[in-house]
Amino acid sequence: MKYLEIKFQVAVFFLFSYVLFCAGFVSCTNAPSSANNADGGQTEERTDNGYYVAAYIWPSCHHDERFGDMLWPEGKGEWEVINKGNPRFDGHYQPRRPLWGCEMDNDPAVMEKWIETAVRYGVNVFVFDWYWYDGGPFLESTLNDGFLKAKNNADMQFYIMWANHDVKKNYWNVHKFTNDTTLLWNAVVDEANYKTIVKRVIERYFKQPNYFKIDGCPVFSIFSVDKLMESFGGDATKARQALDYFREEVKKAGFPDLHIQWNQGGGALMSPENAKQFSDRVNEMGFNSVAMYNMGGTDEDYIVYGNNAIDIRAQMDSLLDIPVFPCVSIGWDDTPRFPTKGIRDVVHYHNTPESFAALLYRAKQYADSHPEQPKLITINAWNEWVEGSYLLPDMLNGYGYLEAVRKIMNGTFDSYAKK
Repeated sequence: MKYLEIKFQVAVFFLFSYVLFCAGFVSCTNAPSSANNADGGQTEERTDNGYYVAAYIWPSCHHDERFGDMLWPEGKGEWEVINKGNPRFDGHYQPRRPLWGCEMDNDPAVMEKWIETAVRYGVNVFVFDWYWYDGGPFLESTLNDGFLKAKNNADMQFYIMWANHDVKKNYWNVHKFTNDTTLLWNAVVDEANYKTIVKRVIERYFKQPNYFKIDGCPVFSIFSVDKLMESFGGDATKARQALDYFREEVKKAGFPDLHIQWNQGGGALMSPENAKQFSDRVNEMGFNSVAMYNMGGTDEDYIVYGNNAIDIRAQMDSLLDIPVFPCVSIGWDDTPRFPTKGIRDVVHYHNTPESFAALLYRAKQYADSHPEQPKLITINAWNEWVEGSYLLPDMLNGYGYLEAVRKIMNGTFDSYAKK
């Protein structure tokens, strides 16, 4: 029965994908209209349709002054690892090849091109992964020196996801650290560091006029609630007190409150016991919304992966009284970081721009069916080259994924669906 169900799902997706193809979703050429894009072609002007399409930015592709010499000694950030990706099976697309080359993500000129491209194709929010290790920030230059110094950054809103996860030595550069899996950074922070973080993000980021807010409240996303709790003795009550302190500091800065977002990462369908624990913790700690960094339920088949994500989203929606924001991932392939991973660890069936468009359409439907919450959709990701999930144009799909975003969010498919 499961086999027949999957066959039916695949058939539906292929039919949907064919319609999208006919509608022009997968064209890697630039559609005719009035505005020049960053690559010199023509594309349609962005329309304001009331949706917030937020793409995550992984800020590793530059030389970081704080830990760059230690982690990526070639001086070009994680491009050092991305460019050493190698195929693990027949047809495996590695290394990934950016259409625009290996750009430094903290270069304001690069960021200006990214912003211009994003808004033209329907992405209007960037979510920056943000790190704090050993008493200070890491990989902050992409935001500080790239985005905030870009001349056109007012065209794009942004917010921060505190990526407070541990890092093993060989996780971000296996070529240097080989089999050394000892802990490089523990994401736990003490009270003093936590208060420094609170002050820093309020002063440097929340006060920026284009910081993303919901009901006037700056949005702050937290990747690991477990590490947050560990920072406060594993006690949910103390962690809630820490979040309440954050809220009070935000109010002192002149905002109505803080919108704290639980970032579920990937995830999977939860057992009844785990579902209750999740729901209780969200409520106990006072989170305002739940989002995901990537679609949960990874599978070799992108269509199965997407269906798993829809089921996970539906479960969370049924458990919570706060907004659950849909996420659509482009794929998953982190083999450049892990020499032992192979075909079963990679999304490699049906991961095409048209299948992505189908899932983005479902996410848009979900947003439309929840008029009580902001129409926020997250996409993994803008530039996760090392994990095989990016909207930026490459040598395989060109502008295909960006075209999919533009067509779906501008409602082109809606006109076909109604015929």
